Amino acid sequence: EFARHLVPSERGELEITELSGVYLELGELRAHRLGRGVAWLDSGTHASLLEASNFIATIERRQGIKIACLEEVAYRRGHITATDLAGIVSATPASEYREYLEAVLQESGSRP
Repeated sequence: EFARHLVPSERGELEITELSGVYLELGELRAHRLGRGVAWLDSGTHASLLEASNFIATIERRQGIKIACLEEVAYRRGHITATDLAGIVSATPASEYREYLEAVLQESGSRP
């Protein structure tokens, strides 16, 4: 509802910082400090989206991990079981992504 009353910025976009300001003024803003290793990437322009994509690709390649792999997050947080993840792996076509999910299972001692 608050976003409906915001005025678009010079870029023609509704800015999240403006919305945050509304909640701050109302005393309803809940903020959490982002820890070391967390990055906030703007993707409001073509150039910044490309820059963010390149950053993610670099991290994934160098660290050997997937950023925001929903299946992995759900598994590691206990929302799905190894059996559930194995079913997802089985339904995933042969690809680098499937290989990554298989590695997550193997790391935990489970096999698809």
